[in-house]
Amino acid sequence: MNSQPTDVSRLVRATVLVRPRQGILDPQGAAVEGSLKKLGFTVSSVRMGKVIDLEVEADGVDDARKRVEQMCESLLANPLIEDFEIHVEEE
Repeated sequence: MNSQPTDVSRLVRATVLVRPRQGILDPQGAAVEGSLKKLGFTVSSVRMGKVIDLEVEADGVDDARKRVEQMCESLLANPLIEDFEIHVEEE
Protein backbone atom coordinates (compact mmCIF):
# COMPACT_ATOMS: atom_id res chain seq x y z
CA MET A 1 0.00 0.00 0.00
CA ASN A 2 2.98 2.31 0.47
CA SER A 3 3.80 2.85 -3.19
CA GLN A 4 7.05 4.63 -3.77
CA PRO A 5 6.97 7.48 -6.29
CA THR A 6 8.96 6.99 -9.47
CA ASP A 7 11.32 9.42 -11.18
CA VAL A 8 8.41 10.94 -13.15
CA SER A 9 6.31 11.67 -10.05
CA ARG A 10 4.99 15.15 -9.48
CA LEU A 11 2.61 16.83 -7.05
CA VAL A 12 -1.05 16.44 -7.99
CA ARG A 13 -3.77 18.34 -6.10
CA ALA A 14 -6.78 16.46 -4.82
CA THR A 15 -9.82 17.36 -2.77
CA VAL A 16 -11.76 14.81 -0.72
CA LEU A 17 -15.34 15.43 0.41
CA VAL A 18 -16.37 13.25 3.36
CA ARG A 19 -20.02 13.11 4.46
CA PRO A 20 -22.09 10.89 6.75
CA ARG A 21 -23.83 8.10 4.84
CA GLN A 22 -27.56 8.44 4.23
CA GLY A 23 -29.44 7.05 7.20
CA ILE A 24 -26.58 7.71 9.63
CA LEU A 25 -27.40 10.11 12.46
CA ASP A 26 -25.85 13.54 11.80
CA PRO A 27 -26.30 15.60 14.99
CA GLN A 28 -24.17 18.48 13.71
CA GLY A 29 -26.23 18.69 10.52
CA ALA A 30 -29.47 18.54 12.55
CA ALA A 31 -28.27 21.38 14.81
CA VAL A 32 -27.38 23.58 11.82
CA GLU A 33 -30.70 22.75 10.15
CA GLY A 34 -32.60 23.77 13.28
CA SER A 35 -30.64 27.00 13.63
CA LEU A 36 -31.19 27.93 9.98
CA LYS A 37 -34.93 27.36 10.36
CA LYS A 38 -35.00 29.54 13.52
CA LEU A 39 -33.29 32.27 11.50
CA GLY A 40 -36.09 32.08 8.94
CA PHE A 41 -34.34 30.09 6.22
CA THR A 42 -36.27 27.34 4.45
CA VAL A 43 -34.20 24.16 4.37
CA SER A 44 -35.33 20.57 4.17
CA SER A 45 -32.10 18.85 5.10
CA VAL A 46 -28.55 19.65 6.19
CA ARG A 47 -25.67 17.17 6.18
CA MET A 48 -22.33 18.26 7.62
CA GLY A 49 -19.05 16.84 6.43
CA LYS A 50 -15.45 17.78 5.91
CA VAL A 51 -13.21 18.87 3.05
CA ILE A 52 -9.62 17.64 2.84
CA ASP A 53 -7.21 19.25 0.36
CA LEU A 54 -4.09 17.25 -0.50
CA GLU A 55 -1.03 17.49 -2.70
CA VAL A 56 0.03 13.96 -3.59
CA GLU A 57 3.18 12.72 -5.27
CA ALA A 58 1.92 10.65 -8.16
CA ASP A 59 2.63 9.58 -11.73
CA GLY A 60 -0.52 11.32 -12.99
CA VAL A 61 -4.20 11.85 -12.28
CA ASP A 62 -5.15 8.15 -12.21
CA ASP A 63 -2.28 7.30 -9.88
CA ALA A 64 -3.15 10.24 -7.61
CA ARG A 65 -6.80 9.14 -7.45
CA LYS A 66 -5.73 5.60 -6.53
CA ARG A 67 -3.41 6.87 -3.78
CA VAL A 68 -6.03 9.22 -2.33
CA GLU A 69 -8.62 6.44 -2.36
CA GLN A 70 -6.20 4.30 -0.31
CA MET A 71 -5.76 7.22 2.11
CA CYS A 72 -9.53 7.54 2.49
CA GLU A 73 -10.01 3.85 3.13
CA SER A 74 -7.13 3.79 5.64
CA LEU A 75 -7.58 7.03 7.56
CA LEU A 76 -9.49 9.98 6.10
CA ALA A 77 -12.99 8.45 6.16
CA ASN A 78 -14.74 5.84 8.25
CA PRO A 79 -16.19 3.50 5.60
CA LEU A 80 -18.82 2.19 8.02
CA ILE A 81 -20.53 5.55 8.49
CA GLU A 82 -19.09 7.94 5.87
CA ASP A 83 -19.01 8.25 2.10
CA PHE A 84 -16.27 10.11 0.28
CA GLU A 85 -15.79 11.77 -3.09
CA ILE A 86 -12.40 12.40 -4.64
CA HIS A 87 -11.80 15.29 -7.01
CA VAL A 88 -8.36 15.35 -8.66
CA GLU A 89 -7.17 18.45 -10.46
CA GLU A 90 -6.72 17.60 -14.11
CA GLU A 91 -3.35 18.24 -15.69
